[in-house]
Amino acid sequence: MDNIIIRNRKEEFKELVLYTFFGNMTFVISIGSYAIFNVFFGINELIANALAWVFAVLFSYVTNKKWVFKAATPTKTAFLVQMFAFFSGRFITLVIEETIIFIFITLLDYPSMWVKLAAQVVVVVLTYYC
Repeated sequence: MDNIIIRNRKEEFKELVLYTFFGNMTFVISIGSYAIFNVFFGINELIANALAWVFAVLFSYVTNKKWVFKAATPTKTAFLVQMFAFFSGRFITLVIEETIIFIFITLLDYPSMWVKLAAQVVVVVLTYYC
């Protein structure tokens, strides 16, 4: 019985470490891809953010599915349903982030990368608590 409890705690800890690692990588991908789209290519901040969101959420989905939770999907339909549910759950973060970017960059002309960084922190906190 003790071995089962220890094994379960090790698995939970491993899952937490992987989730934290890949969560941080998702943060980096979101910030980095936004910088490439907006600063380097000069794409509008709202479009750049939406593209960065797609990259970040796709990365998050794949890494969480494959390495963190090891969620098997036996059919293509099950895979698509699971992916749709994941993206749908994260869609509210896009709306919140786009709203922050619209207000502080588009309307108030704050520095793009600082606003994106702050918006991303808000998203991380909301994702953790929701």
